[in-house]
Amino acid sequence: MMMKSKLLAPLAAAAAVLGLAQPAFASHPPTPRISMAHARAQALRLAPGRVISAEYENEGGIWRYSFDIQQRGNVQEIGIDAMTGRVVENRSEGRHDRD
Repeated sequence: MMMKSKLLAPLAAAAAVLGLAQPAFASHPPTPRISMAHARAQALRLAPGRVISAEYENEGGIWRYSFDIQQRGNVQEIGIDAMTGRVVENRSEGRHDRD
């Protein structure tokens, strides 16, 4: 038994260093510093209209709020960084929501 634990210890250490012992993503998202209500108000200032979808998501390695806003003849996607409040996306999706 002692021999087996001596052999497994280096493997366990290597797995820990390489991050193989833990899942790639946390089981739950981090608590945002910016509220969804604040991010929504900011998004609507940038693209006035009707919010047709809103979500808290991890995209491109950052946690953000994503809003699809229906405007006259256009859907605008606004992304707000949930930790800093910075605008990370402001693009047209055309006449229809593509998400």
